Amino acid sequence: MKIPGKKVRRRRIVRTDKYVVILEVDAIIPDFDPSEACFEPETVKFLKEVEDRAKADDVDWLKERGQVYQALNA
Repeated sequence: MKIPGKKVRRRRIVRTDKYVVILEVDAIIPDFDPSEACFEPETVKFLKEVEDRAKADDVDWLKERGQVYQALNA
């Protein structure tokens, strides 16, 4: 389902116990309510996949899509 509106880039942060991944994703400023940007279902699914892959330690895949930071035991 495509939402009519203006496409913009937004930075999203996905956090897990071991990693923080910073990504640039597409968001939509909807024509019907321009007060706040929202995500299309494909983007939400992608962010969930990023979280799942971070939990599975798939660092190479994550690095191809964004910045990856690993938590250190302090």
